[in-house]
Amino acid sequence: MRHAVIMAGGSGTRLWPLSRARRPKQLIEVVAAPGGGAHSLLVEAFLRMAVVVPAENIWVCTAEQYGEQVRAALPGLGVDRLVLEPVARDTANAVGLAAALVADADPDAELAVVSADHVIRPVERFAAAVRTAFDALAVHPDALVTLGVRPTAPATGFGYVQRGPATEVSGVAVAASFREKPDLATAEQYLASGEYLWNSGMFVWRARTVLDALAAHLPETAQGLTRITAAAPGPARDAVLAEVFPTLPRISVDYAVLEPAAQQPGRVLVADLDVDWLDVGSWSALAATLPTDGDNAVAGLAVAVDSSGNIVFSADPEHLVALIGVRDSVVVHTADVTMVCPVAEAERVKELLADVLARTGSRYA
Repeated sequence: MRHAVIMAGGSGTRLWPLSRARRPKQLIEVVAAPGGGAHSLLVEAFLRMAVVVPAENIWVCTAEQYGEQVRAALPGLGVDRLVLEPVARDTANAVGLAAALVADADPDAELAVVSADHVIRPVERFAAAVRTAFDALAVHPDALVTLGVRPTAPATGFGYVQRGPATEVSGVAVAASFREKPDLATAEQYLASGEYLWNSGMFVWRARTVLDALAAHLPETAQGLTRITAAAPGPARDAVLAEVFPTLPRISVDYAVLEPAAQQPGRVLVADLDVDWLDVGSWSALAATLPTDGDNAVAGLAVAVDSSGNIVFSADPEHLVALIGVRDSVVVHTADVTMVCPVAEAERVKELLADVLARTGSRYA
């Protein structure tokens, strides 16, 4: 049966001070909803996946501290479909834990792994690409299929996957290689060649296949996951999870699984995802999801005079942000922090947060 797991454990530090340790970006209502108003990136991801698989087969993997907030945001999430990480141990372990629990419930499960960080349009084209990736498993049951987004610019902030020979399934090719975030000249070459796709960090595979890959390439994690699922669901399993999970080696799923498996010809495939894809990981990216006043991206109560190119966010409905003659700046107001920076410096927010924590402790985390 087809399942999906939404990875929703990130902290979103580059969107500070809106995104906080206690309430990260995926749980904040920042995406315009079709009927008006706004909903969270997590809700957006759930609605998107419900087009592809039954809602009862959607799982969410998140940090233990966010469990109650996820439940409140997703009343349609099945009671046993929440996967809680006691600590963060990077994506190989998060994906492995989710796959292990899905396989425990459905040993023959086919699993789409998607992120709660994305805005993807149109949903119908996304759904068609995921179904195509699932169809590829019928022909290549042991394959690890990654979803590659057709690049629209020579982006230096994304990893890339190189398409190799086409497979029998239209829109799916062998993944020839994975490339890290390139410099601009290399990214321009990738775009011009037509061979490269942005690595979306989304995958489709059989749950058992990724567990076998972990056993081959990251045996310590595989052994830990086996210990966890050997315990009976409930308090016994929770106790083993709390003991074992923090000891697992911290590594990404790309390094631990995809790149080693790609050395085996035909083992890793890439499905072409031709959509408008926004990885909401920074203020500049978030601005694309916000309404505009014609000259500025604005969320909340704001008035701007002779100002343009700004990203303005007020989390307090009673607090007015007023601008005069301001250009190309990020202005964010929350209950306890006001941040102002040039849009061109917005990628340094993580650096700013580190300095804030060093000076004030965890109060503003």
